[in-house]
Amino acid sequence: MTAPPIDFSHLTPDERIQLAEQLRDSVEPANIGPDEAQAAELRHRRAALASDADPGEPWEAVIDDIEKRGE
Repeated sequence: MTAPPIDFSHLTPDERIQLAEQLRDSVEPANIGPDEAQAAELRHRRAALASDADPGEPWEAVIDDIEKRGE
């Protein structure tokens, strides 16, 4: 059974941010991070990137191209 959602509408945006930061700080660092399936996917992607002979265009070149097209 799920608990009803908590209404935070009475809090200001700054108070909501402060509350979110306090909630985040209350989580133990050991409990944060990817689970094993996510870690495996990250390892797979890193290996694929390392084996790719064509890593793509540098981001600066992509930005220049977009700016030239006026997008």
